[in-house]
Amino acid sequence: MKRLLSLAVFVLLVTAMFAAAKVEIYYFHYTRRCVTCQAVETESQKAIASLYAKEIKEGKVKFIGVNLDEKGSEVLAKKCKAEGQALLVIGGNKRIDLTEQGFMYARSKPEVLKAELKKAIDPLLK
Repeated sequence: MKRLLSLAVFVLLVTAMFAAAKVEIYYFHYTRRCVTCQAVETESQKAIASLYAKEIKEGKVKFIGVNLDEKGSEVLAKKCKAEGQALLVIGGNKRIDLTEQGFMYARSKPEVLKAELKKAIDPLLK
């Protein structure tokens, strides 16, 4: 019995070590949004859906839009260290802030924003 329990614990530890990484992409925004704010969300969602369709289905990648004007959003914003509009990539204990790139490229060069998201997400999935 003791040996079986030890084996079970070992298997759980090995499974945890090799479990797939999970990456969450958050876009924090307010209810009233300009065209650029809307584009950051839309273009980020499109980029992630096209780059990580398989990982989304497997639950490894998730895009989450958070309206900071809605009740309860402040808890998540505090957890993610978002102090206003923000585009954040979070995986494990890493937090990558792509807010500047989002606002700079969403409307004029969405392909650059897509590349920036990929550059941030890929290492977190390994």
